[in-house]
Amino acid sequence: MTRDRELLESTAEEFFEDAPCAQLSTRLDGTIVRVNRTFEAWTGFERGDLVGARRFQDLLSPGGRIYYETHYMPLLLMQDAVRAIAVEIVRADGSRLPALVNSVLRRDNDGRPEAVWTSVFDATDRRGYEHELLRAGRREHEIAQGLQRSMVSGTLLNPDGCELDALYRPAVRGMDVGGDWHDAFWLDDGDTIGLVVGDVVGRGIDAAATMGQLRSAVRALAATGLSPGALLERLDDYARRHDVGKMCTLVYAELALTEGLLRFACAGHPPPLLAVPGEQPRFAWEGRSTPLDAFGPGEPRAEATEPLPPGSIVLLYTDGLVEERSAPLEVGMERLCRTVAAHKDEGLSTILSHLIDVAPESQHADDQCALVARLAG
Repeated sequence: MTRDRELLESTAEEFFEDAPCAQLSTRLDGTIVRVNRTFEAWTGFERGDLVGARRFQDLLSPGGRIYYETHYMPLLLMQDAVRAIAVEIVRADGSRLPALVNSVLRRDNDGRPEAVWTSVFDATDRRGYEHELLRAGRREHEIAQGLQRSMVSGTLLNPDGCELDALYRPAVRGMDVGGDWHDAFWLDDGDTIGLVVGDVVGRGIDAAATMGQLRSAVRALAATGLSPGALLERLDDYARRHDVGKMCTLVYAELALTEGLLRFACAGHPPPLLAVPGEQPRFAWEGRSTPLDAFGPGEPRAEATEPLPPGSIVLLYTDGLVEERSAPLEVGMERLCRTVAAHKDEGLSTILSHLIDVAPESQHADDQCALVARLAG
């Protein structure tokens, strides 16, 4: 029996190390705590470069990192498991490994999330990525549409020293009312504009009602003078207390017109796109944290600042403008950058029109929402 037990223990360890799929364990924040030899062989990283030093999401392509924050982790926390998620892992030499990821959430004896176990399957030989499931259904009754329209229509601010424009395009006919919304408003100092774009989980009447509650809460919290990161922390408290907006993603930004400064914080939302005169458009990857009420009370929310010279453009948007069912998210994000670069000297409404024109028609299964500002040059 002792010999058999030793053999089984030895075999189990060897199977983990040399399994036909790559395996890793991470903390909730993505920090890698264990990998097997297969993962090392496929990625070219040595174990010492990964364990305790890198986060799993940091090994993904830019589009994969966004998908990790906006879809992968929210689904994992809600369902305790995710299956066949298509990503690209960036190897040590910079090449990319197409992969399918399966993950299981481990909880402690009190039911609190504590770790993630992940298996990675090589998808190099697959002809294409599996289509993402498209949440669809019948359109909710007219009140849901009215609630949503009230939050994405109306007259925008017309401030001196800044242009503003917005886009909202509902999903294809036959789909439920979605959860995308935008807002722009003056802050108390009279020189700073609050900018918000959000995406509520779900569709229909519940999503529309949630949008209204969060929109009002953001305005009320912004009026108290909270910085973007602190505002998201208070919005977390609001979502938890009232059981509303869980896993909602949003970006809240403060645009100081005279100073030429953008201060912002993203709760699991796609990063702002910045187009500064004389430079190529780029994404602002700082100031990121998880979606609303993802883990319960925890670490402070990150925020970041970006100096903006005259003529700079800030674009906030939802994933409906960059996400495709049949391609990595990175493809849509690169298309967004190219389109803004080609038309950044044109009017804001023209830029927004081009963003719609270049989007594949198949992409219109989700709402498309954007808010754009340009400082006077």
